[in-house]
Amino acid sequence: MAKIVCVLYPDPVTGYPPAYARDSIPTIDHYPDGQTAPSPQAIDFVPGQLLGSVSGELGLRRFLEAAGHTLVVTSDKEGPDSVLERELVDADVVISQPFWPVYLTAERIAKAPNLKLSITAGIGSDHVDLNAAIARGITVAEVTYSNSISVAEHAVMQILALVRDFLPSHDWVEQGGWNIADSVARAYDLEGMDVGVLAAGRIGLAVLRRLAPFDVRLHYSDKRRLPSEIEGELNLTFHDEVRSLVRDVDVLSIHTPLVPDTYQLFNDELLGTMRRGAYIVNTARAAIMDRDAVVRALESGQLAGYAGDVWYPQPPPADHPWRTMPHNAMTPHTSGTSLSAQARYAAGTREILECFLSGRPIRQEYLIVDGGQLAGTGATSYSVGGDASPGSQGDATV
Repeated sequence: MAKIVCVLYPDPVTGYPPAYARDSIPTIDHYPDGQTAPSPQAIDFVPGQLLGSVSGELGLRRFLEAAGHTLVVTSDKEGPDSVLERELVDADVVISQPFWPVYLTAERIAKAPNLKLSITAGIGSDHVDLNAAIARGITVAEVTYSNSISVAEHAVMQILALVRDFLPSHDWVEQGGWNIADSVARAYDLEGMDVGVLAAGRIGLAVLRRLAPFDVRLHYSDKRRLPSEIEGELNLTFHDEVRSLVRDVDVLSIHTPLVPDTYQLFNDELLGTMRRGAYIVNTARAAIMDRDAVVRALESGQLAGYAGDVWYPQPPPADHPWRTMPHNAMTPHTSGTSLSAQARYAAGTREILECFLSGRPIRQEYLIVDGGQLAGTGATSYSVGGDASPGSQGDATV
């Protein structure tokens, strides 16, 4: 029998379960590229419930305990005396989410001799030291595509919030004011702007498709160029390297994985090459940015706004400068954990567990590491070798 340790974010401060705003959610049976949605043998939850917090348990307890397995669910993951550290020593499986990640470092992997499988409930496995997982023969899997469209929608929302300067306008209303001049002093139309996407994978391409109706000029950069028919359909301008892209856009949406080449890519020098008053939305990983360089760019006016929902570390300390820097529209890491997305990634997590526990192959598109090497989606989205990946030390979504 297996021991599964599942690390999820804490329950709502108002208690669990919350009062749901809707009685149901739409059923999504496939994704834009034709990949089918998760298909476990059964589920023990109602889609639309809060599954990603501790009491939600990803809907796994009945299934696992009925088969004789042990499930430990906690949000306590930091420090040597945390529940995670105590339970990890004899765990066979670790499950976490990008929004409340278990940083599965080489040191933690060394303390877990029984560990055979790491599952990301969602997408993005760079909180796992992939080099160490490969060396130990640990399988790393994630629920690929389960929340990609969720993140794309969030990115578009934040682009509009920044360019239209939505949050200060809303604040005036809440304060009882009607200060129109103050509200529009930094508000612009997105129409006619140059908008760029860094990495046009599942999420980046979905952002491009959703922005096309806004009559903007769309740009992108990726190590793999999109098919010519897609470039023609969306009237895309391709840039073969990031410097060309950032120099030519008013708005940049970042969707690249966190790998050694993208670690702190956006430093003072690169930010300084952007158009003055540009906006950045980053729903990928925080460590792609030099934290303090972002603050300096906002304070100097080089950037007109910065938004996103990824931080380093996660959760960030109360004095993290991104909480209070000017012209930000930051959120907690919520883009990929809407109630709609939770239904899919909880079902996908169960599908992976069903396969693992019965000895059946895990879907190729869910695999990041398998058999001592990068596999499936991991073979096209990650690189290994050299030092531990930046994500294993701290914060991708592909």
